[in-house]
Amino acid sequence: MSATKDNFANPGPLGLCGFALTTWLLCLINAGIFDSQSLGLVLGMAFAFGGSAQMIAGMFEFKKGNTFGFTAFISYGAFWWSWALFVTFFKENVPATFVAWYLGAWGTFTLMMFLATFSKPKALSAIFFFLTLTFYALAIGDGTGNHSIVNIGGYLGLITALCAFYLAAAEILNESYAKTILPIGERK
Repeated sequence: MSATKDNFANPGPLGLCGFALTTWLLCLINAGIFDSQSLGLVLGMAFAFGGSAQMIAGMFEFKKGNTFGFTAFISYGAFWWSWALFVTFFKENVPATFVAWYLGAWGTFTLMMFLATFSKPKALSAIFFFLTLTFYALAIGDGTGNHSIVNIGGYLGLITALCAFYLAAAEILNESYAKTILPIGERK
C-alpha cells in the first residue's frame, strides 16, 4: 500500500484510519468501558469515517489494481454502513441469534481475508487475525447472550484497532521519511 506509479496518494492509511478509529470507539462499548449511551457517536463515525473513508480508499485501491485492498476496504466500508443502518433503523426487530449469524458471517469472510495476508506484511496479517477473533467472539457472545464473551470480543477489537492504527502510522511515516521508521514485517 504505497504511492502508485501514477503519483496517486497511497489510499491505505486513510482506509486503515477509518477502520481503526471506528472500531476503537465501538469496541470501547463492547468491552464494557463505556455504556451503550455512547453509541450515537459511533453511528456517526460508522457512516462518516468508518464507512466512507474505507469506500474511498477501496475505490483508489481498485484504480491501483490491488484486489486485496479493494476487496477489504469496500467490504468493511459496507460493513460499517450496514451496521449503522441496522442499529439506527432495524435493531429492535432482529433477534440476537440472527445478529450472531451476521457477525459469524463477517468472521468467516475475515478469515478468508486473513488467509490471503500470508504473502503480505505481518502487520496486515495481525489486523485480520485479531479481527477474525473479534467477529467470532462477538458472534458467540450475541448468540449465547453471554455478555462476558461480548466484552472479550470488545477487547479483541481494541487490539485489532491498535494494529490498524500502527500499520496506518507506519505507512505514513515510512513514506514521509523514505525509510523504515516503523517496521511492518515485510515478508521475503
